Amino acid sequence: MRATKRIAEATQESLHRIFTIAEAPDSTLGRLEQEMSQNLVGFLNNHIVASKNALSDIEKDFVNPHIPEQPEFVSDHMHHLLDKLVAQSVHTSSPSFIGHMTSALPAFILPLSKLMVGLNQNLVKVETSKAFTPLERQVIGMMHNLIYQQDDDFYKSWMHSAQHSLGTFCSGGTVANITALWVARNKLLQADGDFRGVAREGLHRAMRHYGYQDLAILVSERGHYSLKKSADILGIGQENVIAIATDENNKIDCQKLAEKCQQLSAKNIKVLAIVGVAGTTETGNVDPLDKMAVIAQKIQCHFHVDAAWGGATLLSNKYRPLLKGIEQADSVTIDAHKQMYVPMGAGIVIFKDPGSVSAIEHHAEYILRKGSKDLGSHTLEGSRPGMAMLVYASLHIISRPGYEMLINQAIEKAEYFAEIINQHDSFELITRPELCLLTYRYAPKSVQALLARNDNDANKSVNLLLGQLTKFIQKRQREDGRSFVSRTRIEVGKYGGEKVIVFRVVLANPLTTKEILQDILEQQCQLALESENFLPELLQIAK
Repeated sequence: MRATKRIAEATQESLHRIFTIAEAPDSTLGRLEQEMSQNLVGFLNNHIVASKNALSDIEKDFVNPHIPEQPEFVSDHMHHLLDKLVAQSVHTSSPSFIGHMTSALPAFILPLSKLMVGLNQNLVKVETSKAFTPLERQVIGMMHNLIYQQDDDFYKSWMHSAQHSLGTFCSGGTVANITALWVARNKLLQADGDFRGVAREGLHRAMRHYGYQDLAILVSERGHYSLKKSADILGIGQENVIAIATDENNKIDCQKLAEKCQQLSAKNIKVLAIVGVAGTTETGNVDPLDKMAVIAQKIQCHFHVDAAWGGATLLSNKYRPLLKGIEQADSVTIDAHKQMYVPMGAGIVIFKDPGSVSAIEHHAEYILRKGSKDLGSHTLEGSRPGMAMLVYASLHIISRPGYEMLINQAIEKAEYFAEIINQHDSFELITRPELCLLTYRYAPKSVQALLARNDNDANKSVNLLLGQLTKFIQKRQREDGRSFVSRTRIEVGKYGGEKVIVFRVVLANPLTTKEILQDILEQQCQLALESENFLPELLQIAK
């Protein structure tokens, strides 16, 4: 006999009930929470990366544009979410999910996240955050100390100063980069005489007052796309983010950087900022930051380091020297939701000079009053959650030596993977890991031998076929759901700078084993054999 479906109603009593915290563990909400937690644990312990359902099929569960007129019971809706959402989400914590920078989270993050959400603090102002405000300031101070290593008196003076800020939390690296360049723009085009500054009078009047023909941001061709967003938002223009060529190791060519600075100066184009990259998104390489700092100082421009990915490497005494020169940056972006293993939404921008943020200071009568310690007066975003609490907890529970172990293991695991790729007859290593990113592709030994002849015309057709095969393997591996690597298209020096499609892996998950890496290669070999067109044609050409 079919059970009668319960009907929920929107009443004063029901609304009051859903806003009331359930005290008894055997209450309905208590039982639901326990069931939800058990389901989540089951999901996280499952090593399948994703279900095999096509996105087009999943979309059919989310097509109704109407806000419901009939409420649902919490228990009914929870089961709907478990069935339609959780079961069809990507298992980013899986040890075989090695395609992107999202990784497993420490188990203690789950209960702490509940605490953070339940407290619902708004970091825009002290009135809605109280203790979270000094906590965030301390975390910012800790990250500033990680980069710049000032003495204790420095942090005693500036960490909790109402008129200053050592940085801010953001929703991610994009907003952090925008904030850094916003500060740079406003400091460059500050109030001067009768001119009240770019923030008050706008970019057109600022350029006319200072007599610049244009502004430019210089970054390597491996720079993150968020820099073009920044230029767009700040009125500088995407075309004025100028990409400087990289060397064979995907690092910016400092000679070409210096030459470009001279060329722009001759045209009366002011370099607003030089941006160094500490951990490129595609290959994980680090620019020569110390040399870039010298150039920035020489032309008197802002030096920003986008260390969204690689900044956490500073926690490792062994690998910290890879970021030599970062301490000379005027500002630095670090994403804690990458190699610091906290949830999404924890970007950080740090400023060397505590007074830098005054260039973007905003006030309002009802909040962000002058003289207050409201964090929102120095941020692009207004309302923000207390993500700093999760970083604070992680820094204390994991500690710097713990993070060093995680960073070291990730880099050394990438080196191991690069080595077994090199030793495998069917794979070609494209970029060696500097941090824990690398790129490679499936290329049988006979095909590699053909490419080694350096026949440009032949290589172009072979690389085209290899690219199609790489796409085939990557798509099939993703659809299978047992493991995941991403793919990208990068210029490769040994092929005359030709752009080729490659696999890209990020080995940050501490649960990823050497055995899993071996299995991923074997799976890719099997998938290559299933290619009906690309592999047979390649092997025929290579004969």
